[in-house]
Amino acid sequence: MTASALLILIISFVAANLPWISERFFIVFMPAGGVKRVWMRLIEWLVFLLLCIVFSFGFEQKSLGSVHSQDWEFYAVFISLFVVFAFPAFVYRHLVLPLYYRKSL
Repeated sequence: MTASALLILIISFVAANLPWISERFFIVFMPAGGVKRVWMRLIEWLVFLLLCIVFSFGFEQKSLGSVHSQDWEFYAVFISLFVVFAFPAFVYRHLVLPLYYRKSL
């Protein structure tokens, strides 16, 4: 695996986990009430997915000089990989934190 492919994977991993770890909307804005809703996290995740795709195109253009055409299979695999990358932070947010903050009986 080349260093450029590893860099894209690391950036994608971080971007997929950011919506589930941070309580700020797009890492900047504090939501009303101080709690980020699930739909806000999904929108943020989708925007980060699109930004990673654009970054990958730009990085490929810069490093190789041209962008190879991709069919729908490439995007299906990329989206699936982004979902898998988001799994650790999703589990942390929705399974671990509620147990941590649960009051004992």
